[in-house]
Amino acid sequence: MSPHSNSSPHWFKSSYSADTANCIEVALQGPAVGVRDSKDRALPALAFASSAWSAFIREVR
Repeated sequence: MSPHSNSSPHWFKSSYSADTANCIEVALQGPAVGVRDSKDRALPALAFASSAWSAFIREVR
């Protein structure tokens, strides 16, 4: 996600997802938020600025 980070991101998914694979996973890492497909974790993740992710979450709630 971040080219300057030495640690691996901690990916998580919503508790509403239960054990299904049809969801996304999110990782919070400094100024970026990563989003990836839980069905194919080998695909590249999308990265968003934390402020953009926060605005998105406010709108969907």
